[in-house]
Amino acid sequence: MTLGMLYDQIRYEEKRLIDAAKERELQFHTVNAKEININLTDPSDKHGFDEVVLQRCISYFRNLHLTAVLESKGIKVINSFEITKTCGNKLLTTILLSKAGIPTPKTMVAFTPETALQTLNEIGYPAILKPVIGSWGRMVAPLKDAETARAILEEREYMFPLYQVYYIQEMVKRPPRDIRVILIGDETAAAIYRYAPSDDWRTNVARGGRAEICQITKELEEICSKVTNVVGKGVLGIDLMESPDGLLVHEINHTPEFRGAESATSIDIADKILNYALSWVKR
Repeated sequence: MTLGMLYDQIRYEEKRLIDAAKERELQFHTVNAKEININLTDPSDKHGFDEVVLQRCISYFRNLHLTAVLESKGIKVINSFEITKTCGNKLLTTILLSKAGIPTPKTMVAFTPETALQTLNEIGYPAILKPVIGSWGRMVAPLKDAETARAILEEREYMFPLYQVYYIQEMVKRPPRDIRVILIGDETAAAIYRYAPSDDWRTNVARGGRAEICQITKELEEICSKVTNVVGKGVLGIDLMESPDGLLVHEINHTPEFRGAESATSIDIADKILNYALSWVKR
């Protein structure tokens, strides 16, 4: 049996998965999604993939559509189309978390700059404007006051229509850090604190954030278990904030980076992901 992996960029995580597969002498079929073409009307065209594929494309739309294609041909993809569709869209994630009673920051949505300004008056300043699809903190803007908000909203009105979905979130009073949990199936595999660099407020390790080990408490395990029950089992990165009222889940990542988690905890996350993928064989 050959495990597969789709990617569109070889980062630390993809290299670790490739190296871990070599160490275990697994057959590991890796394909650059930028070079792929598949016949949608031929069920037998699986582009050399076998039974289980790890989906590691950074591009949300490339990831989502290729996952749909592979699943249509009977291939199991980690993560699934449904998980990717939900977790890759912050608005859909918030709806799901809220319906399930999982604590999440107060969030509102508007569709014109005028209505967004009214929404900000309701949610209060400072607040955060996020794109519904995006990663690494790109296009995330803190809105300190109405003047700042008006300038940013007017600029985005002329951007791609996706950026005209104004997803506005309260600015949570939290320590200068957040928590990233790596969830693999039912296992809370690792947890880290992510501290923002001195010249930024965003905690993403990819943007220079610092990682420290975070103890996995009962509260953390319980909230992650609830996320799994709602979203589905897969390889997930759950981002949480420590608020005065307890932990809040603010994002779920469907193609999580784990460099910070491995360096801070010395846990072999790549090997755990391979174990999980192998457990899907012949399910």
